[in-house]
Amino acid sequence: MLVNILNAQKKLPGDLKLPSSEKELKLLEEYEKESYKYQVEDYFRKPKQSAFRFSPNGLYLSYREKDNKGKRHIYVKNVETAKTSLVIEEKEDLIRAYSWANDSRLIYIKDKGGDENYHLFAVDLDGKNQKELTPFDGVKVSILNLLKDQKDYMIISMNKDNRQIFEPYKININTGQINKLFENKDPSNPITGYDFDKDANLKAYTQQQGGTDYILYYRTDNDKPFKKIVKTNWKQTFYILAFDYTTSNTNDAFVMSNLENDTDEIILYDFEKKKIIKKIYSNDSFDAGGISRSIKRGYELDYYYYTGEKSVIIPVSATYRKLHKKFVKQFKDDDFSIVSKTDEEDKYLIYVSSDKLYGIYYLYDVIEDKFKELFNLMPSLNPKDMAEMKPIKFTSRDGLTLYGYLTIPNQVKTGQKVPLIVNPHGGPYGPRDRWGFNPETQLFASRGYATLQVNYRGSGGYGKKFFLAGNKQIGRKMLDDLEDGVAYAKKMDFVDESRISIYGASYGGLATLGSLVKTPDLYRCGVDYVGVSNLFTFFKSFPPYWKPYLAQVYEQWYDENSPEDQEIMKKVSPALNVDKITKPIFVVQGANDPRVNINESDQMVKNLRDRGFDVPYMVKYNEGHGFAHEENRIQLYKSMMGFFAKHLK
Repeated sequence: MLVNILNAQKKLPGDLKLPSSEKELKLLEEYEKESYKYQVEDYFRKPKQSAFRFSPNGLYLSYREKDNKGKRHIYVKNVETAKTSLVIEEKEDLIRAYSWANDSRLIYIKDKGGDENYHLFAVDLDGKNQKELTPFDGVKVSILNLLKDQKDYMIISMNKDNRQIFEPYKININTGQINKLFENKDPSNPITGYDFDKDANLKAYTQQQGGTDYILYYRTDNDKPFKKIVKTNWKQTFYILAFDYTTSNTNDAFVMSNLENDTDEIILYDFEKKKIIKKIYSNDSFDAGGISRSIKRGYELDYYYYTGEKSVIIPVSATYRKLHKKFVKQFKDDDFSIVSKTDEEDKYLIYVSSDKLYGIYYLYDVIEDKFKELFNLMPSLNPKDMAEMKPIKFTSRDGLTLYGYLTIPNQVKTGQKVPLIVNPHGGPYGPRDRWGFNPETQLFASRGYATLQVNYRGSGGYGKKFFLAGNKQIGRKMLDDLEDGVAYAKKMDFVDESRISIYGASYGGLATLGSLVKTPDLYRCGVDYVGVSNLFTFFKSFPPYWKPYLAQVYEQWYDENSPEDQEIMKKVSPALNVDKITKPIFVVQGANDPRVNINESDQMVKNLRDRGFDVPYMVKYNEGHGFAHEENRIQLYKSMMGFFAKHLK
């Protein structure tokens, strides 16, 4: 009775009768009876220290440190004296991200239990003068510009006055005083992006038209009117990466565009003359990723980058070419990225990882020309014991080139045939899987499971044609691509064809459920993690700030107002087709998920149980779209390993 009263008072989301009990989930864990060198905790506990950052002047080093309760507080260390201070204490609500705002003040963001309505906070480097800068309930904040030359200010966007649309504000990070910089006047055709220069001048904005088109407006000076530059639709790319400060022409900018190319390319564009000055970089197979510049050297272009089968950095400036050569010599074939550098560019923090290396922070001192290992995030995981993540490439049944990754357990080396877990990524449109250390696939490999990750049609990074090939293919050709990936993996002769499973999160959860509907004989079981199950209810549960994009969703996913699309939606919504499911399913959900409402999982579980299925269902009431609390993540994967052991071994 007391528990029911407390639950009613908290107004917990979802049907409280559906989630499995802790005892039931513990019993699920116990199906994994074998002993292993590495435990689930070794892969999913948070590192003791992480997220290292230099203060801009290089006098301090900040980092996160985990206590014995799993809370990850933020500390600041004086580089000269080594004196360390606790600056930000993490409490019930997790600190989602943090950064230095200037030499003396840090900023950080938090939400409520994973609801993604982020609030902005600031604190002095000694832990004093802590202040919530955006204390607005139900409002989501994002940072647009840190304003390097105006140390007490930054530009943020908030949906403060209308939850569906965002407007830019200049905020004082000491007092919290805000000043709206531009009004988003037409909610039916909202502004979706703002481009400010380094001096806080609004140079351009992008306004949606009719839900599917976008117009980029630009002004050549603050006292000039905004003029239309280009009209695109959601299928096209044209957006400002950064303004070019190396030229006397203040209207030049680096732009990402695919208007004249299949893949996204970086161009230098003159917004006054409305013409391309020159094309900077493009790749025939993969979208360009972006650029990096040196503020100290007057915003000189240092390098551009993209993600192909692995991450690629292309040096440009003479200064960075020398640095890059040193980094490659030091770190060889491992991935490396600059995560922080001082304003004087005399010290760099470099994060190094690979498919087998969890991650190590290094300090590079330019003056001394020395590398120093700063912190190994997970020294307990020996890279020699980890599995290879192999980039793969194959052709779909209708002739499309597909890329992906196959993580191969070490048992294969002894000639064993192993079970396969197909792991479709979320999105589906835009995201993609990447090469690197993946604690999920490494955990699976340690238990003897191979993992297949396919960047199916519609995934990002492979150009416009590939992206658009995914249009209205949810539950159809997107699932064909996964099946074709399985057929490719089978040819490698180490997959046990009788023991194939599928697991995914978000859209990957929908793909998991959809695969168990479409090809029930291919898979032994599936795990649905914060996945969509019913397109009709999913569209109606969008958060307010997704509503302006419904017209695009109707063109890209399916149109719930079209009789023809309605029939397809019925066929590809797993919750409406549970009669076709014959294999076991484990369902996992964060109760506060703003993207995939808990009703998506609730109805799936209820419909399956009504048919007599035993469906383990894990719900966490302090989580959103994916689990962020360490204890929840560890329990999730222990239960998942028990589920796979029960059905794949």
